Parts: sequence; structure tokens; C-alpha cells
Amino acid sequence: MSFVQWVGAGLGWAFGGPIGAVLGWVVGNVLDSGASSFLEEFEGTKKSKRPKKIYSKRSSSSRSQRREEPRTSSGDFEISLLMLSAIVIKADGKTDQKELDYVRQQFVSMYGKQRANNAFKLFNGIMKKKGISTRQICMQIQRNMDHPSRLQLLHYLFGIAQADGHVAEEEVNTIRKMAGYLYINLSDFESIKAMFFSDTNNAYKILEIEKSATDDEVKKAFRTMAKKYHPDKVQHLGEEHMKGAEEKFRKVKQAYEQIQQERGF
Repeated sequence: MSFVQWVGAGLGWAFGGPIGAVLGWVVGNVLDSGASSFLEEFEGTKKSKRPKKIYSKRSSSSRSQRREEPRTSSGDFEISLLMLSAIVIKADGKTDQKELDYVRQQFVSMYGKQRANNAFKLFNGIMKKKGISTRQICMQIQRNMDHPSRLQLLHYLFGIAQADGHVAEEEVNTIRKMAGYLYINLSDFESIKAMFFSDTNNAYKILEIEKSATDDEVKKAFRTMAKKYHPDKVQHLGEEHMKGAEEKFRKVKQAYEQIQQERGF
């Protein structure tokens, strides 16, 4: 499969909005000799590729309609990863080779070498693009991606930031800003962040409780977080994303077991 065929396949909502604009710039200016024909097709079909808004069934007398959680495809998640990864890597004003290698390794692990090579053609173009709006990109993702998938994105971004052995303050601030735009609350942000730092209170942060919590509150928190981070929550993304989900789930179990051991219950 050529790059143009790859980027045109199964990416759904990523073609529209600010993400679509960046993709169009990258394909048109950097990557493929066949990009012009692709872009003609893209311009003619991107409207039909935008997802329909899905609303829950409510009575006609209801004052408002609540949108149901969208289901994210593997392709849309992949493009979102590339976009946000590029922003995080550039957050501290330098491009670290260890972080680039980490992204490549993760993509090879998840998607295989051929698909990862195609992804990196796009990624290299995104890295060169200036003026990408973090807010606009994140807001498009938030509108179209389910919450468990957004949490998985956040986990991956901290992995990138840590790949060079040091998480810079600029990187943490960038990821925190992204979390806000993605409608990920501060407790979830701190929970995932704690999975990548060494601190005496990290087990409690991962479970989103205070150190003063009772044993019963610890047990309840573990059940809540195990449900939130259960790998089944992102199974619709495909088997390639289950490893990252299992890592989050394992961190929750380890946090609970550490508190169990400390308290002896």
C-alpha cells in the first residue's frame, strides 16, 4: 500500500477541521509525488467523511439533546497520536532523537514496520509544519473521540516525554494544557502523570485519593480506577492498542497492592 493509499484509508473524522488542514498541507507540500491527485479526491470526499453527530434518544419536549460518546477508529487514533506527539516533542524547544525513536518504536510495535513507515512520513511532515494550534487540534479530537481513548492518548504522551530520561517542565505544561482541551479532568491527568514519576504518594495519586483515605475508600477507589482503565474500554481501537491499555491497568493494580502491603489489609 502506497503512502497516499494509506493516508486515505479509514481515517474518518481526521480529514475534517484543523487536523484535515494540517494533513492537506503535509501531503501537498512534503510527502508524495501523487499527492495532488489525492488532494483532489480528498477535497471532494472530506465532507462525507465527517462523522454524523450522534444524539441520544430523548423526548421532543426535552430542552436539550445529549451527544453520545463517539467510537474512535484505529486510523483516527493513529493520526491524533502523530499530531499530539509532534507538539509534545517540540514543547521544550528542541527535538530529541530519543523521543523520535520512542515514537517510531511504539508505532512499529503497534502497527508493524510498513504502516509505521507510512506514519513516519506523515510525522516528519507534521514536525516541519509551523503554527499548529494545540487548542484547535485538541478540540477536534475531544469532539470526536471517546473518553477512554483520550485517556490512552494522554498515557502515550507522557511516555514520549519520558523517553529521553527526563520530563521537562515545558512538556508537562503542554500535556496539562492538552488534557484541559481534551476535557480530561485534573484528577485523571494527575493519575496518569503519576504512572511516570517516582514519588512516595504516587500510589494514592494513581487511585485518585488522598493518603488519609480509609481502607474502604482505598478499595472503592481501586474498583473505580480498574473499571476506568480496563483494557476493554479501548478494544474498539484494535489489538494494536491493547498493550498500552494493559500498562495503565497494571499500574493501577500495582498502586493498590503497594497500599495493601503498606497498610497490611
